[in-house]
Amino acid sequence: MLKSLEIKDYALIDHTEIDFGKGLNIITGETGAGKSILIDAMSLLLGERASVEVVRKGAQKAFVEGIFDVEMNKKVKTLLDENDIEYQPDLIIRREISLKGSNRCFINDSPAALTLIKQLGDLLVDLHGQHEHQSLLRVESHIDFLDEFAGNSKLIEDYQVLYKELNKKIYELKDLRSKEESIKEKKEIYAFQIKEIDSVSPSIGEDEAIVNELNILENSEKLLELTEEVYTKLYDGDPSVIDLLGETKHKLNQLSVIDKSFLESEGECDSALTIIKELANSLRAYKSKIDVDPKEVEYKRERLGSINMLKKKYGGSIEKIIALREKIGKESELAENFSDAINKIQDEIKKLRTDAGEAANKISVSRQKSALKVESEVVKTLKLLGISDASFKVKINKIEPDKEKEDFLFYQNKKYLYSETGIDEVEFYISTNAGEDVKPLAKVASGGEVSRIMLSLKTILAKSDKLPVLIFDEIDTGVSGRIAQKVGTALRDLASFHQIIAITHLPQIAGMADYHYSVEKKQIDDRTVSSIRRLNENERINEVAKLVSGEILTKESIESAKQLILNRQP
Repeated sequence: MLKSLEIKDYALIDHTEIDFGKGLNIITGETGAGKSILIDAMSLLLGERASVEVVRKGAQKAFVEGIFDVEMNKKVKTLLDENDIEYQPDLIIRREISLKGSNRCFINDSPAALTLIKQLGDLLVDLHGQHEHQSLLRVESHIDFLDEFAGNSKLIEDYQVLYKELNKKIYELKDLRSKEESIKEKKEIYAFQIKEIDSVSPSIGEDEAIVNELNILENSEKLLELTEEVYTKLYDGDPSVIDLLGETKHKLNQLSVIDKSFLESEGECDSALTIIKELANSLRAYKSKIDVDPKEVEYKRERLGSINMLKKKYGGSIEKIIALREKIGKESELAENFSDAINKIQDEIKKLRTDAGEAANKISVSRQKSALKVESEVVKTLKLLGISDASFKVKINKIEPDKEKEDFLFYQNKKYLYSETGIDEVEFYISTNAGEDVKPLAKVASGGEVSRIMLSLKTILAKSDKLPVLIFDEIDTGVSGRIAQKVGTALRDLASFHQIIAITHLPQIAGMADYHYSVEKKQIDDRTVSSIRRLNENERINEVAKLVSGEILTKESIESAKQLILNRQP
């Protein structure tokens, strides 16, 4: 549940803190006092996007923070764990909107993405805005109400995996067919390119290796001359380095016999002799390998020329040549086996249509069963809300496609049009008068009736709905005083399953509150300021009395208020 809400420098609100309780929390206040600002601020905690326009004049940033009791909400804990945010029984969500345009989000004081705030909001609160009951007038929303009641989320999730894969394969088939002519036209070009590349078949790094080899081969005469010259100086010269070092070593040996300090120098000279001998042997071995074959040089030059020609034509590198060869190879193979490729993907589509059809039918069966319960429960609830002769029907239809259309599923050898929600079209029908046939709700319901139908749907969803907090912004729109008491009773009963926060202007509903709050607007230092506070018992009686008689309190309105509050218990 929502334990508290703190708002600072948001629109007309300077700074306010509100503690909410379990059960039915009612908010009242005169028109323009700031009730809608409160709902807008709450929307920020649920992940709605913010504008810098909400920052109060004279302030640098707006601040909204909510504390939720999530001790029993396992889904919240799982989501926080998945995002490496420390779980606490009291979940703190904070939004900051700066005039500089920055929008910072925090969860338990850890920075968080707006998308994560939105995910959390979806697990915590159902905010039913002032005009949201109009969604019932959009036929496409009816299927969502039915699925929510039926608990079809897992079935729909399983179906949508197949739905997406089927659409992907249908697109691939269309794309394949559109390529057929162009690929066949390019077949000869591909054949020429494949032959040209395969005749050389370069390997990665081969061009660099050939350049290095040619550098050596083309300079072989100079290499031979220089190695011969160095070898002669070291070994075959007169005198050679070897001879000179040998003579030097002999003299150092004579010196060391007289003075032992020359032993180290004799050893170093001996090491030098060893190094020179190894160097001479290395040069002799290298010199013996130099054998220039003009044919080999010519072959390497021609191969490097062929590789460079391919690089120039097909992308500038051997890697790109190989990638192109792989691509046109597949295209060419596809051209050769086009019929096989099409047949294969058609078989995959046929199987997916059958599998998706079976998955969609499971959803349909669930909807059909739940539709009967919804019809019965809505009629029962509407009777409590003052529409005693209502008939309510959930019509579920399947549509067979035109023959030329490919967007269909198979089920029991029948074709059906489909969408991301399955193969059903759902629409609510209603009659509010005895003896009348049901007609589309979107065409016949009045504003007050739509509000009560929405409330009845929320009521029957309450037992299966896992959202702990429901917020209603003027759910009593279009409701007359005669049935306001019944709407209030329905909200009170709904509060047995959820924490309810409701904005109302009707005394019969306000009298049902477990906790009553008043939004007030004042002039402070020539500035308009909105605030909200919880009312004590006497203040509450006066507030309900104002809803009865207006600003001027009368003895009768106070007595009426007391009676409404006294009678709130079932």
